[in-house]
Amino acid sequence: MKIVAFGASTSSTSINKSLAAFAASLAKGAEVEILDLNDFEIPLFSEDAEMKLGQPQAAQEFLNKIKSADGVIVSFAEHNGSYTAAYKNLFDWASRIDQKVYQDKPTVFLATSPGAGGAGSVLAAAKASAPFFGVDLKAAVSVKSFYQAFDAETQSITDPVARAELESAVHHLTDTLRVAQ
Repeated sequence: MKIVAFGASTSSTSINKSLAAFAASLAKGAEVEILDLNDFEIPLFSEDAEMKLGQPQAAQEFLNKIKSADGVIVSFAEHNGSYTAAYKNLFDWASRIDQKVYQDKPTVFLATSPGAGGAGSVLAAAKASAPFFGVDLKAAVSVKSFYQAFDAETQSITDPVARAELESAVHHLTDTLRVAQ
């Protein structure tokens, strides 16, 4: 089984990239590919840009990565209560090629922030729109107060409650994938 995971951020120090990578490491027996949104740089979406440029190859490559996976793990960074501009732009371009961006793949949505909100606003938005974009949502987990829950040395979630929620979410995903095989 192959899982594609990514943090929906282009920051080199993204805590959501760290969370996605940690969650993916919990998928025992799975082949895991960690994507970096920096590998999918594209112009700012607009209908004018689309008419002029067509569909950017990077948006198709992103869709191909999702398509190649059996399951997906996404950790959403929250900027002012919403998606990061980089993720939203890539998502907008990809959805113009195929509205079912997530290809009906079993998916786990995550989000985290340094504060007590745990990026709950962006996670709620992602969950609400999931049915429109081909997301077979198996679980959604918000990790609050990331720097208190994460051990940078071991690159792992050490907060017992957050860890249990992540383990449960990833196990649900992998169990679904095993049954499907």
